[in-house]
Amino acid sequence: MRRNLFAVPAALVATALLVAGCGGSSETPAATDSGPATGTVNFAGTDNAETYQPVIKAFEAKNPGITVNYTQIPFDQFNATMQQRLSAKDTGIDVYTVDEPRVSQLAAKGFLVDLSELDAKVKTSFSAAAYKTNHFRDKLWSLPMWNSTQYLFYNKTALAKAKVTPPTADPQQRWTWEQVEAAGRKAMQSGGTKYGLFMEQPEAYYQLQPLAESLGGGSGIEGDDALTPAVETDGWKKAMQWYGNTYASGLSPRGIGGFQTGPVFANGGVAFFVGGPWDLKIFGSSKVDWGVAPLPYFQGGKPVSPTGSWSLGLNPASKQLGMARKFLEFATLDPAGNLATTSATTIIPANLDARKQYTPKMDSFSGAKTAGAAAITTYESEHTAVSRPVSVGYIQFEEVMGKAFADIRNGSNPDARLQEATRQLTEAWKSIK
Repeated sequence: MRRNLFAVPAALVATALLVAGCGGSSETPAATDSGPATGTVNFAGTDNAETYQPVIKAFEAKNPGITVNYTQIPFDQFNATMQQRLSAKDTGIDVYTVDEPRVSQLAAKGFLVDLSELDAKVKTSFSAAAYKTNHFRDKLWSLPMWNSTQYLFYNKTALAKAKVTPPTADPQQRWTWEQVEAAGRKAMQSGGTKYGLFMEQPEAYYQLQPLAESLGGGSGIEGDDALTPAVETDGWKKAMQWYGNTYASGLSPRGIGGFQTGPVFANGGVAFFVGGPWDLKIFGSSKVDWGVAPLPYFQGGKPVSPTGSWSLGLNPASKQLGMARKFLEFATLDPAGNLATTSATTIIPANLDARKQYTPKMDSFSGAKTAGAAAITTYESEHTAVSRPVSVGYIQFEEVMGKAFADIRNGSNPDARLQEATRQLTEAWKSIK
């Protein structure tokens, strides 16, 4: 079924109407030691239960009498499910994972507890970007749990066959996208791989934002209220023209969705792959001889890398905020607790002290293949990381842009599609304004 490009999706209008008129959570409780001192804390998130078992076990050992009950909600159902349960003031959730760009809208709708009394400690415990993105209207609403970045994974065997010297792990000598494209085409021509380049999340704003930002295009949102579309700048147009051409020319494959893309690289089907820290171990079982390099940038532009991940927030309807806050602080502000949240995965801890202990280990996640990952991670976090925009309208923005990226990937004219995205966002955000 062909997507109708000239109508604002009904879901976007509905979401906008839900946000309209929300003036903040002035009636939400403070994160004080309220409720019983012992009992069960109900925690909801999208990852499998094994991910959180280490931190839950460590917390329960440190806090006798308190148990944590974790409930996994599938990622594609999480936002809708939480919207419904939080709107109904469901007391069955005490702590939940919060996608950082959504903090503003959740806070505006009264779905988060004000944590501002922790502001000073949070400011010194996390990066400036993580600190900022968890705020809305000068108040702190959630605490960062994880961080992220992106790497350029490359197939050494394919590049050797194409007589291409692989990129270095040195951030100061990172490749340009133009170099990646040229080397990828050589790998295809030599028969080393079927494709030259692939993005792990080919229709996700998180991974494509750096393309426009590298060319000076901005985040795509502007204005004092962060509710003015800005996706028709020269930088956005150039970035999307280049991106669309990677598919039109066959450099990148169409028809493979986000997070179904990793096997293409793991099976040797692509020369270059843009992926995250979770892939450092996932690709460890691949028979492909691979390495990692910093995320590229456009010639004449600047290096930009994505950042941010999940935070933790408290449900204002909770009847046991004291216990819930203890768990939230342990999993974020306590370096040992924050490290425990990454024991079963390869995501980066957000706590700066925890990150210092964690990143040196990244070089050995998959033996020699991950050499340089630690230095890349540290450099990007400190020099090139750009957060997704903080806006009450971010949910609609992400949905509109995701559909635009999909259409550009499948052959739509980039300039016309960005113009249509502007129209859709302007219409959807009218209700919020």
